[in-house]
Amino acid sequence: MHHFASVALVDRRGWVLLQERDGHPRIDPEKWGFPGGHREAGESYEQTAYRELAEETGVRLALGTLELYGEFQFFSEACGETDAFQLFVAGTDVTEVECHEGRQMVFVDPEVAVGLDLTVSARLVLANFLVSPLYARVCA
Repeated sequence: MHHFASVALVDRRGWVLLQERDGHPRIDPEKWGFPGGHREAGESYEQTAYRELAEETGVRLALGTLELYGEFQFFSEACGETDAFQLFVAGTDVTEVECHEGRQMVFVDPEVAVGLDLTVSARLVLANFLVSPLYARVCA
């Protein structure tokens, strides 16, 4: 089983930070998803979320800023096994981020985001997250 953490960073407009992946990743190339990545040995999902967000976007959040939205599992066709991930959420005043991985890392209008060609994990959670009380709270 693969374990990873993702981050839904939401700006004050309610737009969600998404990464457009390039053609290089084995899993979900050319798709849109949350910043995040694989959990390293001895690392918690939360530690992974902070580390991956900083590595991929340059955004360094204070510990305690991220809030767990949930833990999810899905079967990965690319790997032939089950993937488990946790999605963490935070509101932000940041409007632009660096892109250290993929084609681009941008805040996307939620109405546009749900229509993008999403990664399996983003497809699994994005629509429900956008109507959740947690989403409403972080973008208020």
